[in-house]
Amino acid sequence: MFYLVLKSLHLVLVVSWFAGLFYLPRIFVNLAMVPKESRAERDRLLLMAGKLYRFMTPIGYLSIALGLWLWLGFGVSGGWLHAKTTLVVGLVAYNLYCKKLLNDFQAGRNTRGHVWFRWFNEIPVIVLLVVTLLVILKPF
Repeated sequence: MFYLVLKSLHLVLVVSWFAGLFYLPRIFVNLAMVPKESRAERDRLLLMAGKLYRFMTPIGYLSIALGLWLWLGFGVSGGWLHAKTTLVVGLVAYNLYCKKLLNDFQAGRNTRGHVWFRWFNEIPVIVLLVVTLLVILKPF
């Protein structure tokens, strides 16, 4: 029973982290489209982005901690898990890169357009699809 509770909590945390991973780059799309003279809009979006990053990052680390607990504490195993772990490491790098992008926006150093951010926003969608297939199908 404890295993299932832990697994459920892990899933809720993962969903919450992904909500942030989906939405933060959407804020970046909007920031990249803000005209230079629209200071209030830029400041509001930066405030939202900063708060979202500070909210989603600890949730991501908690989801990873619970995932490790499930893996190491309950003996979950298989080649699929190594592939999933590799993708999760990629998500951590994505999350950290989002912080760099946020810092660039805050310092007025962003050089990328909204189209780039629209494509960048698709990365966690693809990772979620692959991870879900790995977890459900356990192909290897």
